[in-house]
Amino acid sequence: MSRQSFLPFAARRLGHALVVILLAYSFTFLIISVLPGDPVSNMLLDPENGFTEEEIAPIIAHYGLDRPVLEQWWRAISRFALGDLGISLRASRPVSAMLLEALPSTLVLAGTAMLVALLLALAIAYASQSLPRRWGQGVARVLPALSLSVPSFVIGLVLIQVFAFQLGLFRITDPNGAAATVFAALALGIPVSAQIAEVLIANLDHEAGQEYFAVARARGLRLSQLFARHQLRPSALPVVTMIAVSIGELLGGSLITETIFGRKGVGSLVQSAVVTQDFPVLQSLVSLAAVVFVLVNLAADLLYPLLDPRLRRRAAAGRPA
Repeated sequence: MSRQSFLPFAARRLGHALVVILLAYSFTFLIISVLPGDPVSNMLLDPENGFTEEEIAPIIAHYGLDRPVLEQWWRAISRFALGDLGISLRASRPVSAMLLEALPSTLVLAGTAMLVALLLALAIAYASQSLPRRWGQGVARVLPALSLSVPSFVIGLVLIQVFAFQLGLFRITDPNGAAATVFAALALGIPVSAQIAEVLIANLDHEAGQEYFAVARARGLRLSQLFARHQLRPSALPVVTMIAVSIGELLGGSLITETIFGRKGVGSLVQSAVVTQDFPVLQSLVSLAAVVFVLVNLAADLLYPLLDPRLRRRAAAGRPA
C-alpha cells in the first residue's frame, strides 16, 4: 500500500476510534454522574461519610453538579481530553496522579503476560505440527482446551503454593520482583495463550492443506522453514485479531492476579475505589479501559493491510477491510 492510500485509510480508522472513545466516555458519564440519584452528590451529602459543607462546596463546583446536564457533560469531556480525570473523593488527590502511580506495575504485568502467552501459543502450535501425529500432536491440541478450563486465579494459587511456598523460587513478600512478576504473568498469560493457540492451530491446519504448502514440502524444505515461511505468516492475521481482543482480558484479569500476588497496581486501585465508593476514580478507570481497548483495536486495524495484500487493495479502494 502506498503512503497516499494508507494515510486516508488510517485517518478514517482514527476518526472511528475517536467517536467510539467519545461514546464510551459519554455512556460512563451518563451511568455514574447523571442518572437519577447522582451517586457523587448522594455520597457527599450522606452524614455517615463525614463530609463538611466546606468540603462539599468546592467538589460540587469542580464537577458542576449544580449545573445543567449538558454543561456537566461538556466540562467532563473537556477535562478528559486534557488529561484531567478529576479529584479523588477519598484521597483528595488528582485521579491522574493516582493512575500514573498504579499503571506501571499493571502494564509490566500485562506486557509480560502477553509475551508469555505468545511464546506458549507458538510453542503449542509448532508442537501440533511437528510432533508425532498420534501422541505428540494430540497432546498439543488438547493443551489449549485444558488451559481454558482452569481460571487464572486457580493457576495463580497453584503457582504460589508450589513455586513460592514449597520450592522458594520467589517471595510473596516481594510481589514486584522479577521472579514474582514472571510467575504472575504465567498465571495471567496461560489462559490467553490457549485462545491464541486454538486460533493459530486451526489456521495452520488450513494452510497445511493448501497446494502451495505441498509444493514447498516437495522442495525438501525443513519443517521449521515450512512452519515459519508457509504456515505462520498466512496465519498471522487471525492471531493479530486475537491479540487485540485479549488485551481487554489481560487488563481485566490483571485485577484479580494483582490481588492474588499482592501487587500494587490498577487492581488495588479499583478495589479501593469500589469499597470506598470513589466514583471519580471508577469513572476514570472505566474510561481508561475503553481508551486502551479502542487504541489496541485501532493498531490492529492499521496492521491488517500491512500483513495481507488483499486488504491493502481494499483499503486503497476505500472499501471495508
